[in-house]
Amino acid sequence: MLRWLKRVLLGGVLLALIALAAIQFWFLVHIWYWTDHNPDVTSFMRHRLEKMREKNPRATLRHEWLAYNRISVNLKRAIVAAEDAKFLDHEGFDWEGIQKAAEKNLRKGKIVAGGSTISQQLAKNLFLSGERVWWRKAEETAITVMIETIMTKRRILEIYLNVIEWGNGVFGAEAAAEYHFGAAAADLTPEQAAELAAMVPSPRRYGAGDPDTPYLQKRTALILSRMNDAVVP
Repeated sequence: MLRWLKRVLLGGVLLALIALAAIQFWFLVHIWYWTDHNPDVTSFMRHRLEKMREKNPRATLRHEWLAYNRISVNLKRAIVAAEDAKFLDHEGFDWEGIQKAAEKNLRKGKIVAGGSTISQQLAKNLFLSGERVWWRKAEETAITVMIETIMTKRRILEIYLNVIEWGNGVFGAEAAAEYHFGAAAADLTPEQAAELAAMVPSPRRYGAGDPDTPYLQKRTALILSRMNDAVVP
C-alpha cells in the first residue's frame, strides 16, 4: 500500500512538472513569435473586456497598434522616466528599486509601491491578469527572463506602449492620445506625454475630459522634470 502511494505521488509530481514545462514552452513560443509579429490582444485586455461586458454586453476596447517610430519620443521618455529609469541598463529587474519599494511598503504598513520594471509589467500584461494569486509573481519572473533574453529593448518598449491601459478599456498610445487629448500619439507634447505617463499606475481613475487632480498635476510636473535625462532605445 505504501509503495503504491509513493508511485501515485511520484506520478502526480511528474505530471505537474511536465505541465509546468509545457506552459513555459507555450510562453516561450509566443514571445519568440512576437519579436516580429504584433500581439492582437493580451491576457490583460481579455480580462478587462470580460469585466466590462459584465456591465455592458456590447462593450469593446479602444486599441490601435502603432509602430515604434510613429510614437512620440516625448511619450517614450516620459514612460521610461516614470516607470523604469534604468530600463536600458538592467536585464529585467531593478533590484535597487525593488528594495526601495519593499522598504516603503514596510514603513506604510501596506503595499503602496511595486518596483516593477517595464519588462515585468509587459510580462504581466501579455500573459497574466490583474488578479493577485500566489503563483503570479513567480510566473511573472520567469516570463520576464524570457522577454529580456529574446526581445530587444526597443521591441519591449514598442509592445509595452501599445498594450498598457490608459483609461477604462483604452489600450495603447494611439487610443490614449486620442481619448485624452484628441491627438495622435506621434504629436504628443512633452506635457501631454508626461500626463499620460502619470496615469499609468491607476489608468481607470482618469476619464476623457476630467479635470486634473492635484496629485496628477504634481506627478506630471515631476515626470516632466526628469524626461530630458531619460534614455530610450
